[in-house]
Amino acid sequence: MSDPTPIEQLVERVERLLLRFDELQRTNELLSEQVSALTLERDSLRSRLSAARARVDALLDRLPDPAAGPSAAANGTGHSGANTR
Repeated sequence: MSDPTPIEQLVERVERLLLRFDELQRTNELLSEQVSALTLERDSLRSRLSAARARVDALLDRLPDPAAGPSAAANGTGHSGANTR
């Protein structure tokens, strides 16, 4: 068998490039789907974190104010509502 002609070499190379292009397109699609899924998960986690922070803040607001002394805890007066964070 003789050496392939320059045209045959070019055709073979273009075919390989087309196969590689198809592979890269599929990979890009999969990665885009993963990015979308992770973005949704991140947004869900942010929402859950925000809700948890709100619950913690509400609990902190219910704590007695330590500056008011023991009588504040005894008569049920709560935290002044100021966040110390």
